[in-house]
Amino acid sequence: MLDVKRLRLLRELASRGTVVAVAEALNYSPSAVSQQLSTLEKEVGVPLFRRSGRNLELTATAQFLADEADDLLNHIERIESQMRLSHGVVSGTVRVAAFQTAMLALLPQVLGRLRAEHPSLRIDVVQHEPETAHFETWARGFDLVIAEQYPGHATVQFSGLDREPLTQDRIQLGLPRHTGDPMFDDVATLADAAALPWVMEPRRAASRHWAEQRCRTAGFEPDVRFETADMQAHVRLIESGNAVGLLPGLVHVGKRPDLRLVDLAEDPRRTVFTAARVSSGSNPAISLLRTMLGVEAAALNAVE
Repeated sequence: MLDVKRLRLLRELASRGTVVAVAEALNYSPSAVSQQLSTLEKEVGVPLFRRSGRNLELTATAQFLADEADDLLNHIERIESQMRLSHGVVSGTVRVAAFQTAMLALLPQVLGRLRAEHPSLRIDVVQHEPETAHFETWARGFDLVIAEQYPGHATVQFSGLDREPLTQDRIQLGLPRHTGDPMFDDVATLADAAALPWVMEPRRAASRHWAEQRCRTAGFEPDVRFETADMQAHVRLIESGNAVGLLPGLVHVGKRPDLRLVDLAEDPRRTVFTAARVSSGSNPAISLLRTMLGVEAAALNAVE
């Protein structure tokens, strides 16, 4: 009988491309991964790999096995979810990937309630950029991802992942308050900020692409002098009079930033949502976490 753990390694190799990437994702050494894959090849009795430089390429048989392994892992996950439903107590561990503003605005209250009401449930959270968190959730690195989508910017779709909306937050132009500099103080539209220094997220981020396109539509190329994925740093740079930037509403939850906010034309809004594997859809822990996130998001919307 084929070993499920070795089949998962093969599936990971098919998804991630290299033995090193598989080892990093699963906290194995590359030599341990190679050894297990070699053992699987012996068990199957036919070649599974071809050498291409330093990389391994999968044969047609290996790709077939990887696809079947994916179906098998999904089936096991569905069985586990059904077994958890019969326990009557929400327990286990849910691994969550979340971007920074969701971690700050949505998760703290939810985690506190879960700890009080469901002490047998453990929630592990890792701050992760939405651009790669979907893949990691599809690949079983996480059970749930809290992600974002900017207007007109579709996220990469992975088969086998569902999606549930949480909230939408308004995106506004953030400016320092009353600096005494008319270049800042007289800004009333996005176009007025053309000559000012900007803070934006790194180029790989969807938010950066959206912000640049928004500025270009307004008729200028933004002078990006500060680049960071830390939205708290964005706020501080704006508050201190060093930059302007486009800020989503969740950044302001729980505090009143010392800055001026200017509405944008067409009132653009970012969509925040969760995604999980369809095969884990009946897992009571994941369902509960999604429900409570939805309640918290609704409460924030009511305050807005």
